[in-house]
Amino acid sequence: MTDPRPEAVRPDASRYAAKPWLALLDEAQRAPVDPAASLVHALRRSAAEAPDRTFLAYFDARLTHRETDELSDSVAGHLAARGLKRGDRVAVMLQNSPHFVLAVLGAWKAGAVVVPVNPMYKSGEVAHVLNDGEVAALICSDRAWESYLRETAAGSPVRMVLTGCERDFQTRDDPRVLSFERLPQAADADDLVTVARAGHPAPEGRDPAPDDTALISYTSGTSGIPKGATNTHANIMYNAERQRTGLGLPEAPVYFALAPLFHITGMVCQFGACLNSAGTLVLAYRFEPGVVLEAFAEHRPHYTVGPSTAFMALAAHPAVTPGHFSSFTVISSGGAPLPPALVERFRARFGPYIRNGYGLTECTAPCASVPPGREAPVDPVSGTLAVGVPGPDTVVRIVDDAGAEVPFGEQGEIVVRGPQVVPGYWRRPDATAETFPGGELRTGDIGFMDEQGWLYVVDRKKDMINASGFKVWPREVEDVLYTHPAVREAAVVGVPDGYRGETVKAYISLRPGAETDPGELAAYCKERLAAYKYPRRVEILPELPKTASGKILRRELRSRTDDH
Repeated sequence: MTDPRPEAVRPDASRYAAKPWLALLDEAQRAPVDPAASLVHALRRSAAEAPDRTFLAYFDARLTHRETDELSDSVAGHLAARGLKRGDRVAVMLQNSPHFVLAVLGAWKAGAVVVPVNPMYKSGEVAHVLNDGEVAALICSDRAWESYLRETAAGSPVRMVLTGCERDFQTRDDPRVLSFERLPQAADADDLVTVARAGHPAPEGRDPAPDDTALISYTSGTSGIPKGATNTHANIMYNAERQRTGLGLPEAPVYFALAPLFHITGMVCQFGACLNSAGTLVLAYRFEPGVVLEAFAEHRPHYTVGPSTAFMALAAHPAVTPGHFSSFTVISSGGAPLPPALVERFRARFGPYIRNGYGLTECTAPCASVPPGREAPVDPVSGTLAVGVPGPDTVVRIVDDAGAEVPFGEQGEIVVRGPQVVPGYWRRPDATAETFPGGELRTGDIGFMDEQGWLYVVDRKKDMINASGFKVWPREVEDVLYTHPAVREAAVVGVPDGYRGETVKAYISLRPGAETDPGELAAYCKERLAAYKYPRRVEILPELPKTASGKILRRELRSRTDDH
């Protein structure tokens, strides 16, 4: 079939098709890759080749590659025996602990699709994921199940539940992150660790194929309603293999899971890349600067990746020293803007150069990064730090609103084509057609590329707020505010924040005669939304600016100069 697009719009006629960035990659980074079929296959390979090497380190707990293989086999066998079928969805709502890894691998070995869920989600947010994804099984912490997930799941397709206490495996019980109590096992849920140790064989004939969906990763889109990106096993393995071959890490590398594993960055660049490298993955439940620094000192990791805010917090800790970072071969940042000043301050104090990166859930984490051996330039006009260069199999283009390419150095929308780009959204053909025309990802981000191939991200095309690497859609916050009895009008925007990069601010007008204050409104949202979503700042105005048709003008609120 003939391509109906004008020649200037076709990727094969692209000025970017020459891939000027290839000159910035070394031979290993340019070399073709041949990934394993899935992370299940990578685990079986490492369990055979390095069975006694530690795969998971969790405080004082150690699980080898062979033990991880056997334990996840048993989880898979249990799920299959309970009636889980190939292609069914399994929601995993856990922090960075061995439970998360065993749940994900067990679900994949049972032929299922994993739906990672942020443990900070509140009931309404979880309910949407469970119902939209038609989730058959839920694996979560015992505390979440008892506190609110039992009631949430009751109105969903969930028919089997496994719970776990993240104090399992280890014995340190560090009060900074593991201060919670163990709960009695619920009668309506099975214990994940008991199931894992039961010795069930994995079901036969359910190994995932490369084109099978591995994840349904929920993200917000142009409508503001979270929708699931369908990351395939091939998507994951491509990026995991590029990480393995391109980072220049030593044999049997040690990865520290700074980013949460439920986030696509943690899933692929930490869990996936480490397993694919037959390495050791260090877990510390959740981010707490003191705990993280002590883990660096104990485990001497070679690689980690996290948002710029995490590095700010580590650098501000009173006990931090250059020695905490001396073992690292590569430190990467992604998920939130990385200020050039932070990179330089960090290097001056501690030694390592933080390597920027750029990606989205829809391209299975990175589609551009700063290659080892290079340093990202800073745009002299805007002061923006380059996010990196694409890989050898990826084409990143900059286009105008009509989809035609703009010259190097000019701003436009960033679009991505490559083996890491997902096929589309879960059961959303309309959104898939809009976001992936011809299989190319329209990111919604504004940026430019210089003639060498360095990519710069300067703004977002839409109104999405990026707070510490987490995406917040204003409408979701506004919908909560509109349920407050005193609120007449609500508009939510992102405003600059020195620590989080961007934070959520709400502008409110009140109903006649109603009374409330900013603190009460913020607390109201905090009770109903994940911690990163609720507005840290609230301003009450007599009237919100609107168009002639009555639409609230977010852009006018965003540009207010009296923002405090």
